[in-house]
Amino acid sequence: MAQSASMGSVLAASSPSPPASVPAGSGLVSVPPGFTLPTVSTISPSGSSASGQQEAELPLPNPGTFEECHRKCKEVFPMQTEGVRITVNKGLSNYFQVNHTVTLSTLGDSNYRFGATYVGTKQTGPAESFPVMVGDMDNTGSLNAQIIHQITGQVRSKLAFQTQQQKFVNWQGDAEFRGEDFTATMTVGNPDILMGSGIVVAHYLQSITPSLALGGELVYHRRPGEEGTVMSLAGRYTGSNFIATLTLGGAGVHASYYHKANEQLQVGAEFEASTRMQDTSVTLGYQLDIPKANLLFKGSVDSNWVVGATLEKKLLPLPLSLALSSFLNHRKNKFQCGFGVTIG
Repeated sequence: MAQSASMGSVLAASSPSPPASVPAGSGLVSVPPGFTLPTVSTISPSGSSASGQQEAELPLPNPGTFEECHRKCKEVFPMQTEGVRITVNKGLSNYFQVNHTVTLSTLGDSNYRFGATYVGTKQTGPAESFPVMVGDMDNTGSLNAQIIHQITGQVRSKLAFQTQQQKFVNWQGDAEFRGEDFTATMTVGNPDILMGSGIVVAHYLQSITPSLALGGELVYHRRPGEEGTVMSLAGRYTGSNFIATLTLGGAGVHASYYHKANEQLQVGAEFEASTRMQDTSVTLGYQLDIPKANLLFKGSVDSNWVVGATLEKKLLPLPLSLALSSFLNHRKNKFQCGFGVTIG
């Protein structure tokens, strides 16, 4: 296993999205929206205590997971697509939903994907029920699947696997423990006892103050003739309308800044430096939401002179959404355009 394993990611796709919108070849499916653990709310102390004593007794909030540190900033940037994609979602019951996706591409192979999502009856919150089973299969027989279950109020487990033309390619198991003011996660990927290979990732994130969270990541990988460890540290500061995050380790440096200007406008800036690729990049992006028009704009520009933008439009009251994506690489003089339709 290569020593340059990406920080905060093991065998999985980088950006979460509903199963209906997972493109072909994107790897393991992501957790569907609405199934993240709620933040632990603070408990007000007795009103008879002094104000200074009240602040001291307020418990620290749960910081979330290590992998979510840069997620808020990344959600501002547009996602690059190509060709035409048509997705049809159909809810068969309160617990079961299926979707069909047809992708027509001019650069790669066109394909069809069938996906299914099952949500159990164990309700842990207003929008959370377990177990959750998500999967999709394409026309070549390749399967992406994921099972998430809330074992106890603090322990969550996740099992994900990927096949390629009926052959197992990747699989990983996660165990997550959420304390009142910390989150610890252990991930095991592609373990092979006979070959003596596999990868283990440990994450820990601790709230130091209501605004500051510190943590670390340890990645250990081994295969015949090769063994290595990569460690990184992370810090995240959350203000009233901004989030600043820094990750520093053997694989490189990753810094991001997210700012919510108002209810309609959000901006983000990201800096990445990779020691393996010997490359650095800076990306600036924005997200503009116009609720009255049911429009969502996203745009970005990076240091490689790649300019991208997406436009999403909901045609209410119809269960129909349209999406248009365009990316232009000025340095390579390359243009990509994508169009998507989602029904249901």
